[in-house]
Amino acid sequence: MSNSQETYSIPSKFRRIENLHIVFWLLKDLSWAMLWKPMGLIMIIPTIGAALLITWQTRAIKSELLHNLAVDFWIIANAYWMLTEFYSKNDSLRFYTIIPFSIGLIIIAYYYIFIKPKEKKVTELAN
Repeated sequence: MSNSQETYSIPSKFRRIENLHIVFWLLKDLSWAMLWKPMGLIMIIPTIGAALLITWQTRAIKSELLHNLAVDFWIIANAYWMLTEFYSKNDSLRFYTIIPFSIGLIIIAYYYIFIKPKEKKVTELAN
């Protein structure tokens, strides 16, 4: 029995960055939950930095690029939301997270509505 599904593998140096990114994100969110403002503020930089690096490293694979761009905007929204909770009494500021969250959703919708169907057609024609 043959398996005709395509396999995707991540180079180990990229995988290490992805794993480290998870640690950064967890530390940022833990800081948020525990109201550790300085730590939360500091953790924004490596969390977004690692996300951008992952996006850059996977730019040659359209699906990875677009999903990682959506994650970038998710983290930006998440970090902004944390900052508004830490440093503002105006709770309505958090509603501006709709901008980066929506950009991320638009990127994902674009991929699944336009790119993925084209990729599927190309694959079907090749077989």
